[in-house]
Amino acid sequence: MKVLLLSLVLVVVCAAQETPAEIDPSKVVGDWRTIYAAADNKEKIVEGGPLRCYNRQIECINNCEQLSLSFYIKFDGTCQFFSDVLDRQEGGIYFIEYAGRIYLQIIHVTDNMLVFYYENDDGEKITKVTEGCAKGTSFTPEEFQKYQQLNTERGIPNENIENIIETDNCPP
Repeated sequence: MKVLLLSLVLVVVCAAQETPAEIDPSKVVGDWRTIYAAADNKEKIVEGGPLRCYNRQIECINNCEQLSLSFYIKFDGTCQFFSDVLDRQEGGIYFIEYAGRIYLQIIHVTDNMLVFYYENDDGEKITKVTEGCAKGTSFTPEEFQKYQQLNTERGIPNENIENIIETDNCPP
């Protein structure tokens, strides 16, 4: 009986989640810089944290059935380059193994702003993260307000927003 009740609760929670609109692949393609990141477990995204990511390039392959990501992570202050191609799964979710398992989704994209939402399962805890990226080096006040709204919708406190671009000294 408990299993049945838990299953019902899970179905209701999943059904209540916002389904992102179909992503326009032409808006995803290009050079993107991480401007902000926020997480419900801020330790993961602070400077030196395992999920503090410096995005560089994002490409949609085959109408975004695959997503190519190029980014840096700093280890002991040294930028290390990563590039990977992720396959889209049901619900527009992409999977990558890094610092555990990451289930990633593009939740907002315009000509100059792109926001990822992902959940990182490190085997002990699931951390919810957003990354706000821009084609330049900053957000407009309206873009920042939209980023804050997306965090709120996902239960990520806006006081946990980290300004990533301020510490981005990795190669272009």
